[in-house]
Amino acid sequence: MSSIRPLLRAASTIPRTTPIRTFHASARSLVQVGDAIPSVELFENSPGNKVNIANELKGRSIIVGVPAAFSPACSESHIPGYISSKDLKGVDSVFVVSVNDPFVMKAWAASLDPSQKSGIRFLADPHLDFTKALDLAFDGTSIFGGHRSKRYALVVEDGKVKEAHVEPDNTGLNVSAAAKVLKAKW
Repeated sequence: MSSIRPLLRAASTIPRTTPIRTFHASARSLVQVGDAIPSVELFENSPGNKVNIANELKGRSIIVGVPAAFSPACSESHIPGYISSKDLKGVDSVFVVSVNDPFVMKAWAASLDPSQKSGIRFLADPHLDFTKALDLAFDGTSIFGGHRSKRYALVVEDGKVKEAHVEPDNTGLNVSAAAKVLKAKW
């Protein structure tokens, strides 16, 4: 106890204006219901084809964010669930957004929906501009080699988020799956 007293005396001499760092347990501010979709340029099929997603949203829309094109869960179940869903009838537009370059997104779209009958548009967010604006980026270096998008699905009406389905572990496939997001929505 006697060795602690000098430390306690020294600590008591710290001026009260010195900020004290405290533990903060509140969650990060992710995209919320009621938020407007940010006005950010993404790319469709090539670097020369810029798309401002906020301007493309009319009526009811869904934006599906994935960590990586061609990754197993994204290619085998997440996006195919939306492509094959019969529950998209009341949706005006569906966008898939990934932190990839536009050429990769074009190739991925061609592999998943070669006839383009679904009408789903695949947009590239190579610099994470859209992902960061939604506060949905995470450090995926150990898996994907850099920062990526959390897996999510946003139900949007007239440019505002009506529902936000964000996977709590960033990459899992549960709350953002087509069957859960589209159940009796429209």
